[in-house]
Amino acid sequence: MIILSVGSLALGLLLLIKGADWLVNGASSIAKRIGISDLTIGLTVVAFGTSMPELVVNILSSLRGANDIAIGNIVGSNIANILLILGISATITKIAVKKSTVWKEIPLALLASVVLLLMANDMLVDGYAISEIGRSDGLAFLAFFLIFLWYIAGMRREDTDDEADGIRPRAVLPSIGFILLGLALLMGGGKLAVDGALVIAQSLGISQALIGLTVVAVGTSLPELATSVVAARRGKADIAVGNIVGSNIFNVFWILGVSAVIAPLRFQPAMNVDLLVAIGATVVLFFAVHTGYLHHRLFFWKQKQQHVIERFDGVLMLVLYAVYIGFLVWRG
Repeated sequence: MIILSVGSLALGLLLLIKGADWLVNGASSIAKRIGISDLTIGLTVVAFGTSMPELVVNILSSLRGANDIAIGNIVGSNIANILLILGISATITKIAVKKSTVWKEIPLALLASVVLLLMANDMLVDGYAISEIGRSDGLAFLAFFLIFLWYIAGMRREDTDDEADGIRPRAVLPSIGFILLGLALLMGGGKLAVDGALVIAQSLGISQALIGLTVVAVGTSLPELATSVVAARRGKADIAVGNIVGSNIFNVFWILGVSAVIAPLRFQPAMNVDLLVAIGATVVLFFAVHTGYLHHRLFFWKQKQQHVIERFDGVLMLVLYAVYIGFLVWRG
């Protein structure tokens, strides 16, 4: 049973990755055809497409009552997106970041994590008997998401960057075919992944939260990893960073919003530590790009170009992620 469940989880994650890849290819091709810029594609089309595995897993988890997997998947994905994926991308090559990303998108991602921390802690904030992300919280998240889309629309009007990003525009019908096939794989893969994760947690006697924060979170973040690494190697920092920041905002405001509207999500207070880690990871990213280099502040090395994630920053992020994973294993 456990071997079949591991196989189901692995196959589900593979289908999720391939489905997201086809969905992103089709949607990005259409977006490029109508003249959308690199940064806008990264913050919307690519971010939405690469967040589809999280959305599918969360919807199915909500319907199955697997609250810890649903919440752990989002929190764990946001942590992995910054510390693991941007860490790997930055170790490949230093990543220059636009000023708008430093002062607008990253603070929005930080706001998303802080709002989630407050809304999830009904016991601490309001003195309720239980803590949950209810339907009213989900609607509030969706309202924040609409504001984010309004901001993106305004940025699109001001953005005149027409630099080629390597996305090959296809004909409309093949692009739509990629989108539909991608969605089909996402649905099938999501069901296999959730079913396998639930059986593994039950068979091994470990918490759903641990599975959600680690295996499911990293697995559903693999599309972001592939997209950001390829973008970093091609020198497309707008997509590499915009993809990560946009995905983190999407994860909280869109995916958790939809999940909570479908069914309220019971929140375990023990996951406050993970929420604080997600907030801390976003703060680390902000200071990494805002101050130029973290090592300039830590070791007083000479000042260099600002708004750059250096290789040292990437290594530090990976070390922090390894420490966090070690903590999760210790906590069990």
